[in-house]
Amino acid sequence: MTTNKTNQKNRTDLLMNALFITFTCLLTVTFANIALADNSGKFIGISKIVAHPALDALEQGVQDGVRESFPDAKFDLQNANGELSTAASIAQKFKSENVDIAVGIATPTAQALVSVIKDSPVIFCAVTDPQGAGLVADVKKGEKNVTGTSDMTPVKEQIELLNRIKPIKTLGHVYCSNEANAVTLAEIARNVCKELGIDFVETTVTNSSEVKQAVQTIAPRVDGIYLSNDNTIFSALSAVTTVAMKHKIPVMSADPSSAVDNDVLAAWGFDYYKMGKRTGVIAADILKGAKPEDIPTVYMTDPSDVDILINLDVASKLGLSFPDDITAVANKVIENGKLTTK
Repeated sequence: MTTNKTNQKNRTDLLMNALFITFTCLLTVTFANIALADNSGKFIGISKIVAHPALDALEQGVQDGVRESFPDAKFDLQNANGELSTAASIAQKFKSENVDIAVGIATPTAQALVSVIKDSPVIFCAVTDPQGAGLVADVKKGEKNVTGTSDMTPVKEQIELLNRIKPIKTLGHVYCSNEANAVTLAEIARNVCKELGIDFVETTVTNSSEVKQAVQTIAPRVDGIYLSNDNTIFSALSAVTTVAMKHKIPVMSADPSSAVDNDVLAAWGFDYYKMGKRTGVIAADILKGAKPEDIPTVYMTDPSDVDILINLDVASKLGLSFPDDITAVANKVIENGKLTTK
């Protein structure tokens, strides 16, 4: 009898031990899954108005900036292909996906996101005039769920640079009437030309397919073309430069990124990858708990954030030369078809 009781106790002990081990394993797996979920990263939606080198660089910079703090972050990358209706659809998509943060690259996509997404942070990226675009009431502070970076460009200095390389009597300007940033910069360029005594000839487009015809319309009447921050125009930059070179007209651009692969005489603008990365850092800060309303619009003011590109090949074709001081400060030079970065 004693032996039977002992065997029964041993079996009971073994069963209890097995149950304990099983329970412990289940707890371990459960907590591991919770930990995995906690460290699975964040979900960020990025919407850009169109694809071209500058916006592509911004998009990559945003991702890299976020991943410095959240290496497992996931991204939904969307391109509106220049269509405002598509930008609105992307905003609805991000809302339904409950993204942790939505990033709008360029004014139209940022406006679409802000108009649709109310319960999650929206960060605008490379918006020239965020206050004028209705994204923030004051650039010195953010809104409840809105903040970001601006690429307000030095219009006067850009036009003066072109005027030094080739004295301009009549400056041509083509821009997209659907882009608030482009409309704002056109007004600035118009006033700068008035101040400098330069006649200003402008024409507008609504999409990239209209760009070539628009440039052909003004080319016979101008001796220089200025391009501001305009995503529609930059996405069709080759159409601009093809017409310009045919008419022996120099082009001054605000986007060094797209100028690399096109016949642009000179370009003065931001390092858009750095701007995108700075935007990504803002997103990461918000994911860590920072409040958008406490973050003012960020302007890229460090000299290292700016690129000046000159194309010696284009200058040679146009019979022009660059002043020595411009050559000295240019950090990107194209000569014999090769780009050199200083």
